[in-house]
Amino acid sequence: MPLYEVVKRQITEAIMIGTLEPGSVLPSEVALSQTYGVAVGTIRRALMDLTNDGLLSRRRKTGTIVTGRKPQHSLRLFFQYFRLHGLDGSLSKSVTTVTSLDFETASASDADKLQIAKDASIVRFHRYRSVDDRPIMHETLTLPVERVPDFPKRKEDIPPLFYLHLLDKYGIRISAIREQIGADLATDIDARWLDLKLPAAVLTIDEVAYDQMAVPVLISAHRATTQNHRYVNEIR
Repeated sequence: MPLYEVVKRQITEAIMIGTLEPGSVLPSEVALSQTYGVAVGTIRRALMDLTNDGLLSRRRKTGTIVTGRKPQHSLRLFFQYFRLHGLDGSLSKSVTTVTSLDFETASASDADKLQIAKDASIVRFHRYRSVDDRPIMHETLTLPVERVPDFPKRKEDIPPLFYLHLLDKYGIRISAIREQIGADLATDIDARWLDLKLPAAVLTIDEVAYDQMAVPVLISAHRATTQNHRYVNEIR
């Protein structure tokens, strides 16, 4: 990936999670180049693209300012961010907590979805997401060990921004996702993680994620409550 794309992703993520708030003035291009360890020209290209995307505004006397616009409709960023939005359409900022991490042997189903040998080694972890301290989704993610060498051995060390971790650490860019979406009655496990009172309904999302070479690299199963949120899927 070109260095300016790496810088763009890091600045975009800072905007998305609120580290860079609307109205914030970015440091000078020279200061940013020192922060990110790249040339000034690389910073200039990244800022130009982010300005064209509407995330930044460049003013002659003030400098480069965060506009506050969220890239909800950008196809390039579509697969990176949480897609359960508030009932008012607002983008939800979720906090992830990993609850378990296991290294296992792939089942027949795992092997078929990931196109690996049936007895290949896989890593599987479970986590839940909270918005405003309320759990709204729990999910299980599974990857082939051969694609993620030196994967964290402790659940506490798994980064919350996992897709970006795959890109930064392993060069795996999630380029496409195939989803199957349904609805189901909540189980006792759902009630535990989502703080539900049974009977209740949950949204189910089963995914296979593909890398830039169209090779399946990640399977995940999400179960969410939509009492206060809606699943938003927008492409243009």
